[in-house]
Amino acid sequence: MPARFDLEIPANVAKLDLVEQLIEVAESIGASLPELAVAFAAAHPAVTSVIIGPRTMQQLTDSVKGAELVLDEETLDRIDAIVPPETDAYRADGAWQPPALTDPALRRRPVAERAAS
Repeated sequence: MPARFDLEIPANVAKLDLVEQLIEVAESIGASLPELAVAFAAAHPAVTSVIIGPRTMQQLTDSVKGAELVLDEETLDRIDAIVPPETDAYRADGAWQPPALTDPALRRRPVAERAAS
């Protein structure tokens, strides 16, 4: 599916821009993007487990670091500002999202419960 990577398609350029912004967030807290991704998923109260699929030892190491990372409110707010909870960056048609995603209190575990390990 080469169209997914075609930078002549504006939606692909927009997705790449989102990734670059998320990399900046990760770097600002001393983490990698994979670490941020695991920590972000673990912070959501509806997530019971974060499934990873490392192919290399480095990917496994990053995932484990992410499981130990606790994101503060400011970082979660920055992520939400880049990709609002009701946004589907993959599908331009705006797929349905549960109403609970619009309330930060319903989509974030308490700080003490955010580390996966």
